[in-house]
Amino acid sequence: MFWRDRPVLVTGGSGLLGGFLVEDLLHAGADVYCVLRDWTPTSVLLTRFERSITIIRGDVTDQPLLERALGENEIDTVFHLAAQTVVPVANRNPVSTFDSNIKGTWVLLEAARRSPLVRQIVAASSDKAYGDQAVLPYKEDLPLQGRHPYDVSKSCADLICQSYAATYDTPVAVTRCGNLFGGGDLNWNRIVPGTIRSALRDRQPVIRSDGSLVRDYFYAGDAAEAYMLLAEELARDRSLIGTAFNFSNEEPLSVSAVVALLLEVIGSDLQPLVLNQASHEIREQFLDSGFARRRLGWSPRLALREGLEETVGWYREHFGREFNVQSSWIEGDGRAGAAATETLGEAEGSPRVVSTGERR
Repeated sequence: MFWRDRPVLVTGGSGLLGGFLVEDLLHAGADVYCVLRDWTPTSVLLTRFERSITIIRGDVTDQPLLERALGENEIDTVFHLAAQTVVPVANRNPVSTFDSNIKGTWVLLEAARRSPLVRQIVAASSDKAYGDQAVLPYKEDLPLQGRHPYDVSKSCADLICQSYAATYDTPVAVTRCGNLFGGGDLNWNRIVPGTIRSALRDRQPVIRSDGSLVRDYFYAGDAAEAYMLLAEELARDRSLIGTAFNFSNEEPLSVSAVVALLLEVIGSDLQPLVLNQASHEIREQFLDSGFARRRLGWSPRLALREGLEETVGWYREHFGREFNVQSSWIEGDGRAGAAATETLGEAEGSPRVVSTGERR
């Protein structure tokens, strides 16, 4: 009953995690509002939920827009996910990354500070906020010491959240997750969707690094549930204000190992092409989620392999639909192909949802 009819604002709702979170919020009965800068027709948010949510067009760095969105819609809960999330893009374009990730955070928090009805905010940080640490796994009491553009943007945003909590008692808590994956992610530069697409099309998967980088890989469906749980607990326990939580499967793998596991799940004997071109990336980083388990009673629903199996299943369906459309166009007289293309335009990037709550 916590979420029923509750006005919730989500920034970054068109991203991977945002799609899972919006789906869960709608299933729970929340009234969902999403700030959306770019119109991405293939995003889960737009293909599945456009008619079920209120979309507010604008940029997360626009403070008057956010103040109006929070005030006029009497927003109670905010999930701040909006960010530039691709490390190579951050290395090439640091200013735009700093603008979205750092300015976007303080603008949102300042707008919330001026909106007395906002009762809880969950802000997305990252394991990258810790920077390169000598101690592994990362625990929440380690200093935040990002050095490269993306890592720095997350360290700064994280600290800004803590500053607003400490100075203004702004009801914000912070999440730090590993590398998210799940169905609906059409950013093929990421290792999980990129490997799956290559393998399902019988092409050699590509590893941008040397394959030895060690990371946490965390199913986005479990992350969405963790975010909602944290918001609920923040509403009940104000001592959580300003607190950061790691969320992880605690199953760290090298890039080569996660690619090998994906190929095993798919049933492919392809061998990856290792480019060894990555730069300015931390060699090893993974998280300890013991604090979240103890304080929130949280645990992931799926083990890593189970999450990868669900994700591979989603992409099999996704590319199956694509193949059917192409076949209809080739075999038909054009009319059937056009109709099939129109259908794909409505469904591409969307999950198969059934009444039992089956996930992407």
